Amino acid sequence: MSEKITFVCGADHNYFPMMLEWIHSVRRFPESEGIDICILDAGLKPEQIEILKPLVQAIHNPDWPADIPAHKIRGREYLKSCICRPFINQYFPGYDIYFWMDADVWVQNWTGPALFLEGARRKKIALTGQVDRAYPRQIRVKWVGRWPWKVRGFYFSNALRAFGFDTAKKLLPYHVLLAGAFALHKDAPHWDRWQELVRIAVKKGKVFTAEQTSLGVMSYLEGYEFEILPGWTHWLCEFKPFWDKQKKQFVEPYLPHIPIGILHMSGFDEMRLDRSLTTDFKTTDGDTVEMSYRYSDYDGETAASEAP
Repeated sequence: MSEKITFVCGADHNYFPMMLEWIHSVRRFPESEGIDICILDAGLKPEQIEILKPLVQAIHNPDWPADIPAHKIRGREYLKSCICRPFINQYFPGYDIYFWMDADVWVQNWTGPALFLEGARRKKIALTGQVDRAYPRQIRVKWVGRWPWKVRGFYFSNALRAFGFDTAKKLLPYHVLLAGAFALHKDAPHWDRWQELVRIAVKKGKVFTAEQTSLGVMSYLEGYEFEILPGWTHWLCEFKPFWDKQKKQFVEPYLPHIPIGILHMSGFDEMRLDRSLTTDFKTTDGDTVEMSYRYSDYDGETAASEAP
């Protein structure tokens, strides 16, 4: 029996146009034939759901996975697309491999997804980290004269509130494992523990960062196995890639300029809402071009005016 795979994404009405672009970017590859697409409804409008129905296999509007005080949520339904991703095996049962991608990503080259899926087959969580030769900064340091006074990073700041000082101290030296794209087999042992850690994290910590902070605790401190993939498989766009004119693809900014698999539009909030915006990119032949990061082969609806 062949394995059943689903790609999963979640968004509110504001990120709906990018989610359509993501679907189109996946489906243009012949390798996606036989792969299902499932959607987490984190605040979609009824008319948007109707547009999605013929394009996907299932749409689920999840409950919050824990009792979260109203002052932490403040009506932000889109946070479900963050905190609920460790529960996708429950929302969409029956698959062998689950591959989550955020709504603000798109697939440029199938070599990226192929490696995620292969990592998941090994019963590890396949993901990337906020670490690459092109990602220079990992922590923030405040100085008093010649001495470092305060050191901060994603893990320390968020784990301190969610899990306490001892956990935050242990996590501080590690680079961040990214929850924006991950693949995991149904039989992997990670699911139950990740879900448990998320429920713990939201009681004291931030809702927005609970799943990614918990991912670090589970992987680094508790020994749940992960397959960390190279940065080009899932690229953080705040660190600009190069553009290869001949390949007509975004590539790594350093030799050998490997084509990027999945582009994640981190750091470009305005462009997430307006696909007409552009920015400058260096090219592999020494030139500069003005382009958008958005997926260029699909021009869907215009994003809502308010930022999430």
